[in-house]
Amino acid sequence: MKEHFLNATPLYAVLEMQIATGIASGDFPVGSRLPTEDDLIERFKVSRTTVRKAIQNLTGRGLVEIRRGTGTFVMQPRITQELTELTGFVEDMQALGHEPTARLIDRKVVAAGADVARQLALASGARVMRIRRVRIANGVAMSFDETYLPIEIGEKIVTHDLEAEPIFALLEQRYGIPLVEADYRLEAACADRDVAAALEVEVGSPVFVIERTSYTSADRPIDFEKLHYRGDLIRFATRLARRKSASPEGTAE
Repeated sequence: MKEHFLNATPLYAVLEMQIATGIASGDFPVGSRLPTEDDLIERFKVSRTTVRKAIQNLTGRGLVEIRRGTGTFVMQPRITQELTELTGFVEDMQALGHEPTARLIDRKVVAAGADVARQLALASGARVMRIRRVRIANGVAMSFDETYLPIEIGEKIVTHDLEAEPIFALLEQRYGIPLVEADYRLEAACADRDVAAALEVEVGSPVFVIERTSYTSADRPIDFEKLHYRGDLIRFATRLARRKSASPEGTAE
């Protein structure tokens, strides 16, 4: 490779593409260290500036991570999930071409704490069904989910194979409970001991915590979830419309 523009494509972009292709093909396996700057310069016959720009772009894409003093390492590619409509994990992963599975941790009747009771419009201490699962994509644990359901529907849901049947699908297709809309709250957090164990990461690892309350008809809350997504494996994206501003006073229509 010579130091010039190839078909109007900057050389750093060509190098970035070649390294990304190597990651996708397994030439640079996940978790491995990339060759040093000097090795890449020699291997691809490019300048140090070109190498650094390519690595910078790969870092921005989440494909590699620079660890000061040790080198640049190949990362597990992140899944980008669009926040455009109310969907469940299985629907999201299938839409992205991934294979979703689940591992059931437990299912039990618990007393609703103040937060759960408020989200489900129940009295504090009311009996609810709690279902805890690890959600998996392509064999990798992605999310640790806690789902809370009113007891009357929860006792029906847990009679099914919750490692194979999505709760959203059961609610809508088996029990005729349409999901109309949801409140959605997202924040960054550190994995506690239980979350870290479920996701097979270290305590304190970054996670996205999502609280989602789903409503059926008549604005009745039917499903409250606390979802803990691995921060190193997923990113969320949405498209926002600009709110129309009022016409300035005195402006002719």
